[in-house]
Amino acid sequence: MKKTLLLFALLLSVTINSNAQAKKPTIMVVPSDVWCNQRGYMFEFYNQGSIVKVPDYKTALQEDSDLLIVISKINELMASRGFPLKNLESTLKSLQSESAEDAMVTSKTSGAAIAESPIDKLKKVAKADIIIQIMWDVNTMGPKHSVTFNLQGLDSYTDKQVAGASGTGAELIGSNLPVMLETAVLSHIDNFNTQLMSHFDDMFTNGREITLRLKKFDSFKGDFETDYGGDELGNQIDNWMKNNTVKGRFSASDVTENMMLFEQVRIPLFDASGKAIDTKGWAKGLQKYLKDTYKIESKLMTKGLGQASIVVGEK
Repeated sequence: MKKTLLLFALLLSVTINSNAQAKKPTIMVVPSDVWCNQRGYMFEFYNQGSIVKVPDYKTALQEDSDLLIVISKINELMASRGFPLKNLESTLKSLQSESAEDAMVTSKTSGAAIAESPIDKLKKVAKADIIIQIMWDVNTMGPKHSVTFNLQGLDSYTDKQVAGASGTGAELIGSNLPVMLETAVLSHIDNFNTQLMSHFDDMFTNGREITLRLKKFDSFKGDFETDYGGDELGNQIDNWMKNNTVKGRFSASDVTENMMLFEQVRIPLFDASGKAIDTKGWAKGLQKYLKDTYKIESKLMTKGLGQASIVVGEK
């Protein structure tokens, strides 16, 4: 009997590990900020009183035919290696319809509108694990041409660079952009993919990294030092974090009676039923815990993919 159970456990472990290894991150290829800025494809928006410049992908796709060719070529190279893709052009069309819906969403109590940058909204709609930024230049020496490129793989939840590759391809005569780009990228792409998979495997093992903020409304009769269930509310939340993060991994960076900031929070990629879970879905668990256990209402907001805020006291 013991041998049977041991064999079953071993097979289950191998199966889980194989599935984890087989799954690859979803990616989306976009032009880099530098490429967009050099070609004038940027626009400005106000963010909490400051003017911020962000890439104007829609105009770039409509006006620069080379951009479509380059994105298609990188997509082709990544797809041939088994990476699931999110297409930038299709995602922008989805975003256009969602923007109209967001414009109608306001807070029930204060009437505040959703505060997100256009890039945050893009990532939210795409929900790609990795954003690949690319920039390139075509070099000309007489009849010969070559391409210099730079690829950056960014974790879409944290914006941290997790993979990189750059180089210049061989000088060719009479070749078009896709051929020159493929020539330049091919010798680097497998090392680049290895870096992506290393990051993704780490997420499977240690969870996806996000940031969580907790604040309180002025109307809330209490704070994070008020006793609930025999301990301070802040300590009860800290215990919930320990029980609901992968291996209890998070850092309580800043804690006062009025706010709590948790960084490097590692959340699971899937919930107990095996369904993929994102930042909002995970943070809803804490919101439900506060309401069910301590009768505390709260408002949950997300920014981009990797940041959530819970304001306790009311919705």
